[in-house]
Amino acid sequence: MILFSGPCVIENKENLYKIAKELEFASQDSEIDFYFKASFDKANRTSLESYRGPGLDEGLRLLESVKKDFGYKIITDIHESSQATALAEVVDVIQIPAFLCRQTDLIVASAKTNAKINIKKGQFMNPNDMKYSILKVIKTRNPDITDSEFNKNPNLLSQKYGIWLTERGSTFGYGNLIVDMRSLVIMRKFAPVIFDATHSVQMPGGLAGKSGGDSSFVPYLARAAASVGVDGYFMETHFNPAESLSDGPNMIELKKLKSLIEILKELDTIAMKEI
Repeated sequence: MILFSGPCVIENKENLYKIAKELEFASQDSEIDFYFKASFDKANRTSLESYRGPGLDEGLRLLESVKKDFGYKIITDIHESSQATALAEVVDVIQIPAFLCRQTDLIVASAKTNAKINIKKGQFMNPNDMKYSILKVIKTRNPDITDSEFNKNPNLLSQKYGIWLTERGSTFGYGNLIVDMRSLVIMRKFAPVIFDATHSVQMPGGLAGKSGGDSSFVPYLARAAASVGVDGYFMETHFNPAESLSDGPNMIELKKLKSLIEILKELDTIAMKEI
């Protein structure tokens, strides 16, 4: 099982390390391929006044410190093409945010590094169309790959070139998201799929200038995704979500994470059986 977990945004070193320490159980579990997740910048906040993070330089310094002190692999978001080289010197996975999943220059710049690439499906995207974002990575890393070669076994090629897709819900009217579980099956034809259980319960703009959400649904959606069959999970976490500086209403509390992971591991075993 792949697991991306950590705080939504880097708040300060003390909180970052406190959360990292509590996630050691995942890193030490031989059945989990664990990546510590935290953003150095939240570039798409609803309000100009909302906390964004420490920025690229300080954020990478702190993430590199976590990597050194805990031995974790690291995943973080990219927002501008110019950040790719610096990110790849520290992180193991560069994440393309959902709103930017079609941004060619951003994807190409990320693909030119040696980092793995996790592309989050836009809330507005048909899951079938995510194959074109994958192709941007693959053709950047190997220009000789043709569309017909890709179509023969796209998932295998995505694994070879280090690409994941992440489902995080789809826009449903204004201020709400839903998860179409069919998208997990569709996108898994093209690449290994990660289910983002915490952003899928988000309610964009639901708190008058901030995004709301309902984290009580996180375990239910995660278990549903496990039953469908996925390759991993994205779950932001915090020791006190109510006091976090970003996405608190969506995050799962740290003390509840381990038991949920154990349930998902059991469900994954069942889901691997052929229908």
